[in-house]
Amino acid sequence: QVQLVESGGGSVQAGGSLNLSCTYSGRTFAMGWFRQAPGKERQFVAAITHTGGETFYTDSVKGRFIVSRENAKNTLYLQMNSLTPEDTAVYFCASGPLLRSFPEGATLRGDYWGQGTQVTVSS
Repeated sequence: QVQLVESGGGSVQAGGSLNLSCTYSGRTFAMGWFRQAPGKERQFVAAITHTGGETFYTDSVKGRFIVSRENAKNTLYLQMNSLTPEDTAVYFCASGPLLRSFPEGATLRGDYWGQGTQVTVSS
């Protein structure tokens, strides 16, 4: 079975940075990140192909977040910079096939999910 475990969440001031990680086991294809704020729907954040050769982002995080992976370490990362209070949410890593979309270029179907890690950004 595919298992995903996120870590690295926490509380930071606006303008700060956090680096999330997600360790995984089992077979995976593309992977990525979603987030969900209280009272809001789960939102796609970023995705990366199985080999790490291509990345995709929602417009609100482009230029601030970087998704990467190290397959040899079975680890997915999300480097988050210039954080704002609007980034406050529970962040989930996910695994599944890429879905072509506009304007991101691709999103992730999310066949498997981690438990989530809280990110809180104060002004």
